[in-house]
Amino acid sequence: MSGLDWYLQINLKARHLRLLVTIDTYRNLTQVADVTHVTLPAVSKSLAELERGIGLTLFSRTAQGLVPTPYGDCLIRHAREMLTILHQARDELKALSSGTEGKVHIGMLPASASALLPQALSLLKHRSPGTNVMVIEGTKASLLPELWQGRLDLVVGRLPPPDTLGSFEEKELLEEPVTLMTGRHHPLARRKSLTWADLHPYPWILPPPGSILRDPLERALEAHNVPLTTNYIETLSVHVARAHLQISDFIAVMAGTPANDTTQPLCTLPLSLPRLLRPAGVLWNRNRSLTPSAQLMIECLEEAARQLRPDHDATAQGTSKSSKAHRINRSVMPLPNG
Repeated sequence: MSGLDWYLQINLKARHLRLLVTIDTYRNLTQVADVTHVTLPAVSKSLAELERGIGLTLFSRTAQGLVPTPYGDCLIRHAREMLTILHQARDELKALSSGTEGKVHIGMLPASASALLPQALSLLKHRSPGTNVMVIEGTKASLLPELWQGRLDLVVGRLPPPDTLGSFEEKELLEEPVTLMTGRHHPLARRKSLTWADLHPYPWILPPPGSILRDPLERALEAHNVPLTTNYIETLSVHVARAHLQISDFIAVMAGTPANDTTQPLCTLPLSLPRLLRPAGVLWNRNRSLTPSAQLMIECLEEAARQLRPDHDATAQGTSKSSKAHRINRSVMPLPNG
């Protein structure tokens, strides 16, 4: 066994990992000593021992402070991942010892999964009240790195293009059509049929540039000769969009958003857009084991998706009628002998 192997497998401690991450954060040993409540000589000694044990220089001393070398960058990246795993183990152990059943950390992509995730959370709490959940809303750019680093267990929402997934596993859950929506008072809301030219006079609520929906939306509107005016609002917030539609003549492009919300009812315009987006679904890191809580959450998401599909009510009613007819038929059938 080489000296590097021996040090990493036998002598590397959690305190070394924390030291590396803290130095990388502050790049100054005096600040590291202050935030860790350790003397400056002790911090310097710990770093020197770590570099000597590994046999590599982890930081370069510059006028701007400590800068990680390529060896330092490598070890810091893995240190962050290992600390995340240790924190997750701590949380699971605490949950087990306190009688709860674990915790799942979920990232939710905005402007999607607005019905899917709440339905799944309701199923989860019904099946396992002791399983707790933290939900963080964010963009693909902010949530996928958190998922890769293990700070999130799952990301729920509109699935990104397959070529951006890398080491992530995905499960498609629900097709959510993209529709044009207005407030109930909008001049076009009372029309039973429309042409694309009817949209020209009105301002828009648009997803921001770089979001999953923006580019395919622009291409679809361009194909119908609908110009995007200079009068628009850009947001990924469903709440902002719904609220503004109530008080304006704007048109919004929304995915999977129910029109019949009792507090903020909207109108769906009778114009059909092509399939602009991939289905809503769930992502996880295939290189990390899913906790039992995360596995249960995926099961609840699958069940919620089945309940939200348009054919679910018809299927359920058909099953109910079939069962009722079966019971009636059985009541008039002669019983078998014996």
